[in-house]
Amino acid sequence: MRNKAVFALIVAVIPACAGAALSNLPSLRLPLAATVSYAACAFFLAGICLRVLRWASIPVPFCIPTTCGQQKSLVWIRPDSLDNPSSGLGAAMRMGGETLFFRSLFRNTRCQVANTRAIFTESRWLWMGAIAFHWALLVIVLRHLRLFVQQVPASVLLLEKIDTLFQVGIPGVCISDLVLLAGLSFLLGRRFADPVLRYISLFSDYLALWLLAGVAATGLLMRHWSRVDVAGVKQFSLGLATFSPVLPHNLGSLFFAHLLLVCALVAYIPSSKLMHMAGVWLSPTRNLANNSRAVRHVNPWNQPVVTHTYAEWEAEYRDKLKEAGIPLEETDVEATYSN
Repeated sequence: MRNKAVFALIVAVIPACAGAALSNLPSLRLPLAATVSYAACAFFLAGICLRVLRWASIPVPFCIPTTCGQQKSLVWIRPDSLDNPSSGLGAAMRMGGETLFFRSLFRNTRCQVANTRAIFTESRWLWMGAIAFHWALLVIVLRHLRLFVQQVPASVLLLEKIDTLFQVGIPGVCISDLVLLAGLSFLLGRRFADPVLRYISLFSDYLALWLLAGVAATGLLMRHWSRVDVAGVKQFSLGLATFSPVLPHNLGSLFFAHLLLVCALVAYIPSSKLMHMAGVWLSPTRNLANNSRAVRHVNPWNQPVVTHTYAEWEAEYRDKLKEAGIPLEETDVEATYSN
Protein backbone atom coordinates (compact mmCIF):
# COMPACT_ATOMS: atom_id res chain seq x y z
CA MET A 1 0.00 0.00 0.00
CA ARG A 2 2.96 2.30 0.49
CA ASN A 3 3.66 2.15 -3.24
CA LYS A 4 0.53 4.21 -3.83
CA ALA A 5 1.77 6.98 -1.54
CA VAL A 6 5.26 6.95 -3.06
CA PHE A 7 3.95 6.98 -6.62
CA ALA A 8 1.54 9.81 -5.76
CA LEU A 9 4.44 11.76 -4.22
CA ILE A 10 6.48 11.32 -7.39
CA VAL A 11 3.59 12.56 -9.53
CA ALA A 12 3.04 15.53 -7.20
CA VAL A 13 6.73 16.50 -7.39
CA ILE A 14 6.67 16.69 -11.20
CA PRO A 15 4.90 20.11 -11.36
CA ALA A 16 7.36 21.53 -8.83
CA CYS A 17 10.33 20.31 -10.85
CA ALA A 18 8.78 21.64 -14.06
CA GLY A 19 8.29 25.03 -12.42
CA ALA A 20 11.87 25.13 -11.24
CA ALA A 21 13.05 24.26 -14.75
CA LEU A 22 10.79 26.93 -16.22
CA SER A 23 12.62 29.64 -14.29
CA ASN A 24 15.76 28.84 -16.29
CA LEU A 25 14.04 29.62 -19.60
CA PRO A 26 13.72 33.43 -19.67
CA SER A 27 12.18 33.61 -23.13
CA LEU A 28 9.52 30.97 -22.37
CA ARG A 29 8.63 31.86 -18.82
CA LEU A 30 5.82 34.30 -19.61
CA PRO A 31 4.06 32.36 -22.42
CA LEU A 32 4.30 29.04 -20.60
CA ALA A 33 3.27 30.44 -17.22
CA ALA A 34 0.29 32.26 -18.73
CA THR A 35 -0.74 29.26 -20.87
CA VAL A 36 -0.57 26.82 -17.96
CA SER A 37 -2.50 29.19 -15.69
CA TYR A 38 -5.30 29.83 -18.18
CA ALA A 39 -5.48 26.14 -19.12
CA ALA A 40 -5.79 25.10 -15.47
CA CYS A 41 -8.54 27.67 -14.84
CA ALA A 42 -10.41 26.65 -18.01
CA PHE A 43 -10.18 22.97 -17.12
CA PHE A 44 -11.32 23.74 -13.57
CA LEU A 45 -14.36 25.79 -14.64
CA ALA A 46 -15.35 23.40 -17.42
CA GLY A 47 -14.96 20.36 -15.19
CA ILE A 48 -16.91 21.93 -12.34
CA CYS A 49 -19.76 22.99 -14.64
CA LEU A 50 -19.97 19.61 -16.38
CA ARG A 51 -20.05 17.62 -13.17
CA VAL A 52 -22.53 19.95 -11.49
CA LEU A 53 -24.82 19.90 -14.53
CA ARG A 54 -24.61 16.12 -14.70
CA TRP A 55 -25.48 15.79 -11.02
CA ALA A 56 -28.28 18.36 -11.30
CA SER A 57 -29.82 16.54 -14.28
CA ILE A 58 -30.29 13.30 -12.30
CA PRO A 59 -33.95 13.11 -11.22
CA VAL A 60 -34.70 12.59 -7.56
CA PRO A 61 -38.18 11.05 -7.47
CA PHE A 62 -38.43 10.38 -3.78
CA CYS A 63 -37.89 12.26 -0.56
CA ILE A 64 -34.71 10.54 0.64
CA PRO A 65 -32.98 12.75 3.23
CA THR A 66 -30.70 11.08 5.73
CA THR A 67 -32.04 12.05 9.13
CA CYS A 68 -31.19 11.43 12.77
CA GLY A 69 -34.05 13.28 14.44
CA GLN A 70 -37.79 13.17 14.94
CA GLN A 71 -39.83 13.83 11.80
CA LYS A 72 -42.67 16.35 11.89
CA SER A 73 -45.88 14.42 12.43
CA LEU A 74 -48.50 14.94 15.15
CA VAL A 75 -48.82 18.30 16.86
CA TRP A 76 -48.01 16.90 20.30
CA ILE A 77 -44.73 15.32 19.10
CA ARG A 78 -41.84 17.78 19.02
CA PRO A 79 -39.93 17.51 15.72
CA ASP A 80 -36.22 18.11 15.19
CA SER A 81 -36.33 21.05 12.78
CA LEU A 82 -32.59 21.05 12.12
CA ASP A 83 -31.62 17.39 11.77
CA ASN A 84 -34.98 16.42 10.25
CA PRO A 85 -36.29 19.58 8.56
CA SER A 86 -39.73 19.69 7.00
CA SER A 87 -39.27 23.00 5.15
CA GLY A 88 -36.84 24.55 2.71
CA LEU A 89 -35.52 26.93 5.36
CA GLY A 90 -34.75 24.05 7.70
CA ALA A 91 -32.99 22.17 4.89
CA ALA A 92 -30.90 25.28 4.12
CA MET A 93 -29.92 25.59 7.80
CA ARG A 94 -29.00 21.93 7.86
CA MET A 95 -26.81 22.35 4.77
CA GLY A 96 -25.17 25.39 6.34
CA GLY A 97 -24.26 23.42 9.44
CA GLU A 98 -22.98 20.58 7.30
CA THR A 99 -20.72 22.71 5.10
CA LEU A 100 -19.47 25.12 7.75
CA PHE A 101 -19.19 22.91 10.82
CA PHE A 102 -19.24 19.29 9.47
CA ARG A 103 -22.06 18.23 11.81
CA SER A 104 -22.34 14.70 10.41
CA LEU A 105 -18.59 14.16 10.79
CA PHE A 106 -18.81 15.46 14.37
CA ARG A 107 -21.28 12.68 15.18
CA ASN A 108 -19.32 10.06 13.25
CA THR A 109 -18.34 6.87 15.06
CA ARG A 110 -15.67 4.29 14.32
CA CYS A 111 -16.09 0.54 14.66
CA GLN A 112 -13.20 -1.49 16.04
CA VAL A 113 -12.97 -5.18 16.88
CA ALA A 114 -11.46 -5.96 20.27
CA ASN A 115 -11.59 -9.44 21.81
CA THR A 116 -14.04 -10.58 19.12
CA ARG A 117 -16.39 -7.76 20.07
CA ALA A 118 -17.40 -4.77 17.95
CA ILE A 119 -16.74 -1.53 19.82
CA PHE A 120 -17.97 1.82 18.53
CA THR A 121 -15.83 4.79 19.50
CA GLU A 122 -15.94 8.48 18.67
CA SER A 123 -13.81 9.99 15.91
CA ARG A 124 -13.68 13.56 17.13
CA TRP A 125 -10.00 13.87 16.24
CA LEU A 126 -10.89 13.39 12.58
CA TRP A 127 -13.51 16.11 12.88
CA MET A 128 -11.03 18.49 14.52
CA GLY A 129 -8.34 17.84 11.90
CA ALA A 130 -10.78 18.20 9.00
CA ILE A 131 -12.42 21.40 10.22
CA ALA A 132 -9.07 22.97 11.14
CA PHE A 133 -7.66 22.19 7.69
CA HIS A 134 -10.71 23.44 5.76
CA TRP A 135 -11.11 26.66 7.72
CA ALA A 136 -7.39 27.43 7.48
CA LEU A 137 -7.47 26.78 3.75
CA LEU A 138 -10.45 29.13 3.38
CA VAL A 139 -8.63 31.90 5.25
CA ILE A 140 -5.53 31.46 3.09
CA VAL A 141 -7.58 31.61 -0.13
CA LEU A 142 -9.30 34.78 1.06
CA ARG A 143 -5.95 36.33 1.96
CA HIS A 144 -4.71 35.66 -1.56
CA LEU A 145 -7.48 37.85 -2.97
CA ARG A 146 -5.22 40.82 -2.33
CA LEU A 147 -3.06 39.62 -5.22
CA PHE A 148 -5.88 39.79 -7.78
CA VAL A 149 -7.44 43.19 -7.05
CA GLN A 150 -5.88 46.62 -7.28
CA GLN A 151 -7.69 48.00 -4.25
CA VAL A 152 -7.55 45.46 -1.43
CA PRO A 153 -10.95 45.19 0.34
CA ALA A 154 -11.06 46.23 3.96
CA SER A 155 -12.41 42.80 4.94
CA VAL A 156 -9.32 41.11 3.50
CA LEU A 157 -7.02 43.52 5.33
CA LEU A 158 -8.90 42.87 8.59
CA LEU A 159 -8.69 39.12 8.06
CA GLU A 160 -4.96 39.33 7.43
CA LYS A 161 -4.50 41.48 10.53
CA ILE A 162 -6.35 38.94 12.68
CA ASP A 163 -4.44 36.07 11.08
CA THR A 164 -1.09 37.67 12.03
CA LEU A 165 -2.27 38.65 15.49
CA PHE A 166 0.75 37.02 17.11
CA GLN A 167 3.52 38.96 15.40
CA VAL A 168 6.55 36.68 15.19
CA GLY A 169 9.30 37.95 12.89
CA ILE A 170 8.98 39.89 9.67
CA PRO A 171 6.85 38.99 7.82
CA GLY A 172 4.61 37.77 10.60
CA VAL A 173 3.72 34.12 11.00
CA CYS A 174 0.09 33.52 10.05
CA ILE A 175 -2.07 31.41 12.33
CA SER A 176 -3.81 29.87 9.32
CA ASP A 177 -0.47 28.62 7.96
CA LEU A 178 0.32 26.76 11.16
CA VAL A 179 -3.20 25.34 11.42
CA LEU A 180 -3.09 24.24 7.78
CA LEU A 181 0.20 22.41 8.31
CA ALA A 182 -1.15 20.73 11.43
CA GLY A 183 -4.36 19.68 9.67
CA LEU A 184 -2.51 18.37 6.62
CA SER A 185 -0.04 16.47 8.78
CA PHE A 186 -2.90 14.85 10.68
CA LEU A 187 -4.91 13.90 7.58
CA LEU A 188 -1.84 12.47 5.87
CA GLY A 189 -0.40 10.83 8.97
CA ARG A 190 -3.59 8.96 9.83
CA ARG A 191 -3.47 7.24 6.43
CA PHE A 192 -0.03 5.87 7.28
CA ALA A 193 -0.70 5.08 10.94
CA ASP A 194 -4.07 3.32 10.57
CA PRO A 195 -3.65 -0.07 8.82
CA VAL A 196 -7.34 -0.27 7.86
CA LEU A 197 -7.37 3.22 6.39
CA ARG A 198 -4.04 2.57 4.68
CA TYR A 199 -5.51 -0.55 3.05
CA ILE A 200 -8.51 1.27 1.54
CA SER A 201 -6.61 4.44 0.54
CA LEU A 202 -6.27 5.01 -3.18
CA PHE A 203 -3.66 6.74 -5.30
CA SER A 204 -6.01 9.71 -5.74
CA ASP A 205 -6.30 10.15 -1.96
CA TYR A 206 -2.55 10.51 -1.56
CA LEU A 207 -2.15 12.66 -4.66
CA ALA A 208 -4.59 15.31 -3.43
CA LEU A 209 -2.86 15.50 -0.05
CA TRP A 210 0.63 15.64 -1.57
CA LEU A 211 -0.40 18.44 -3.95
CA LEU A 212 -1.89 20.42 -1.07
CA ALA A 213 1.24 19.83 0.98
CA GLY A 214 3.42 20.98 -1.91
CA VAL A 215 1.41 24.16 -2.37
CA ALA A 216 1.55 24.92 1.34
CA ALA A 217 5.28 24.15 1.63
CA THR A 218 6.33 26.28 -1.34
CA GLY A 219 4.09 29.11 -0.18
CA LEU A 220 5.64 29.12 3.29
CA LEU A 221 9.14 28.95 1.83
CA MET A 222 8.41 31.99 -0.34
CA ARG A 223 7.09 33.90 2.65
CA HIS A 224 9.76 33.08 5.23
CA TRP A 225 12.85 31.83 3.41
CA SER A 226 13.13 32.89 -0.21
CA ARG A 227 11.28 36.19 0.34
CA VAL A 228 9.69 36.49 -3.10
CA ASP A 229 8.86 39.95 -4.39
CA VAL A 230 5.20 40.37 -3.46
CA ALA A 231 4.82 43.41 -5.74
CA GLY A 232 6.06 41.36 -8.69
CA VAL A 233 3.69 38.49 -7.83
CA LYS A 234 0.77 40.93 -7.67
CA GLN A 235 1.75 42.43 -11.00
CA PHE A 236 1.71 38.96 -12.56
CA SER A 237 -1.60 38.05 -10.89
CA LEU A 238 -3.28 41.29 -11.97
CA GLY A 239 -2.02 40.72 -15.49
CA LEU A 240 -3.59 37.27 -15.54
CA ALA A 241 -6.87 38.61 -14.15
CA THR A 242 -7.05 41.34 -16.80
CA PHE A 243 -5.89 39.02 -19.64
CA SER A 244 -2.74 41.07 -20.16
CA PRO A 245 -0.09 38.95 -18.44
CA VAL A 246 3.17 40.57 -17.46
CA LEU A 247 5.97 38.64 -15.78
CA PRO A 248 8.63 40.50 -13.79
CA HIS A 249 12.17 39.19 -14.04
CA ASN A 250 12.81 39.00 -10.31
CA LEU A 251 10.55 35.99 -9.61
CA GLY A 252 12.63 32.95 -8.73
CA SER A 253 12.27 29.24 -9.29
CA LEU A 254 10.34 28.74 -6.05
CA PHE A 255 7.53 30.96 -7.32
CA PHE A 256 7.20 28.97 -10.55
CA ALA A 257 7.20 25.71 -8.57
CA HIS A 258 4.40 27.11 -6.42
CA LEU A 259 2.51 28.32 -9.48
CA LEU A 260 2.62 24.98 -11.29
CA LEU A 261 1.65 23.10 -8.16
CA VAL A 262 -1.38 25.36 -7.77
CA CYS A 263 -2.28 24.86 -11.43
CA ALA A 264 -1.95 21.08 -11.09
CA LEU A 265 -4.16 21.09 -8.00
CA VAL A 266 -6.79 23.33 -9.61
CA ALA A 267 -6.89 21.21 -12.77
CA TYR A 268 -7.08 18.00 -10.72
CA ILE A 269 -10.06 19.08 -8.59
CA PRO A 270 -12.91 18.30 -11.07
CA SER A 271 -11.77 14.70 -11.52
CA SER A 272 -10.99 13.98 -7.87
CA LYS A 273 -12.73 13.51 -4.56
CA LEU A 274 -12.10 17.19 -3.89
CA MET A 275 -15.32 17.78 -5.84
CA HIS A 276 -17.16 17.09 -2.60
CA MET A 277 -17.02 20.86 -2.10
CA ALA A 278 -19.72 21.13 -4.80
CA GLY A 279 -21.23 17.67 -4.55
CA VAL A 280 -22.36 18.10 -0.95
CA TRP A 281 -24.76 20.83 -2.06
CA LEU A 282 -26.35 18.50 -4.62
CA SER A 283 -26.65 15.47 -2.36
CA PRO A 284 -30.35 14.53 -2.13
CA THR A 285 -29.75 12.84 1.21
CA ARG A 286 -28.74 16.25 2.61
CA ASN A 287 -30.52 19.03 0.77
CA LEU A 288 -34.09 17.70 0.79
CA ALA A 289 -36.74 18.56 3.32
CA ASN A 290 -38.33 15.51 4.93
CA ASN A 291 -42.00 16.18 4.15
CA SER A 292 -42.98 12.67 3.11
CA ARG A 293 -45.95 12.69 5.50
CA ALA A 294 -47.29 15.98 4.18
CA VAL A 295 -46.58 15.69 0.44
CA ARG A 296 -47.08 12.69 -1.81
CA HIS A 297 -43.96 11.99 -3.88
CA VAL A 298 -44.76 10.15 -7.11
CA ASN A 299 -41.98 8.34 -8.92
CA PRO A 300 -41.73 9.85 -12.44
CA TRP A 301 -39.90 6.72 -13.62
CA ASN A 302 -42.98 4.53 -13.14
CA GLN A 303 -44.19 3.05 -16.43
CA PRO A 304 -47.93 3.21 -17.16
CA VAL A 305 -49.50 -0.16 -16.31
CA VAL A 306 -53.02 -1.55 -16.51
CA THR A 307 -54.39 -1.71 -12.97
CA HIS A 308 -57.28 -3.72 -11.54
CA THR A 309 -59.00 -1.70 -8.84
CA TYR A 310 -60.92 -3.13 -5.94
CA ALA A 311 -64.19 -1.85 -7.37
CA GLU A 312 -63.56 -3.70 -10.62
CA TRP A 313 -62.55 -6.85 -8.76
CA GLU A 314 -65.68 -6.70 -6.61
CA ALA A 315 -67.88 -6.27 -9.65
CA GLU A 316 -66.19 -9.20 -11.39
CA TYR A 317 -66.69 -11.62 -8.49
CA ARG A 318 -69.86 -10.08 -7.04
CA ASP A 319 -72.01 -13.21 -7.40
CA LYS A 320 -69.46 -15.48 -5.79
CA LEU A 321 -68.85 -13.00 -2.99
CA LYS A 322 -72.57 -12.82 -2.29
CA GLU A 323 -72.85 -16.61 -2.17
CA ALA A 324 -69.98 -16.71 0.32
CA GLY A 325 -71.67 -14.12 2.51
CA ILE A 326 -68.88 -11.56 2.22
CA PRO A 327 -70.02 -7.94 2.70
CA LEU A 328 -69.91 -5.93 -0.51
CA GLU A 329 -69.67 -2.27 -1.33
CA GLU A 330 -72.15 -0.72 -3.77
CA THR A 331 -70.15 0.68 -6.72
CA ASP A 332 -70.90 2.03 -10.12
CA VAL A 333 -68.79 -0.65 -11.69
CA GLU A 334 -71.57 -3.19 -11.14
CA ALA A 335 -73.74 -1.51 -13.71
CA THR A 336 -70.88 -1.41 -16.17
CA TYR A 337 -70.21 -5.13 -15.88
CA SER A 338 -73.94 -6.03 -15.94
CA ASN A 339 -74.37 -4.20 -19.25
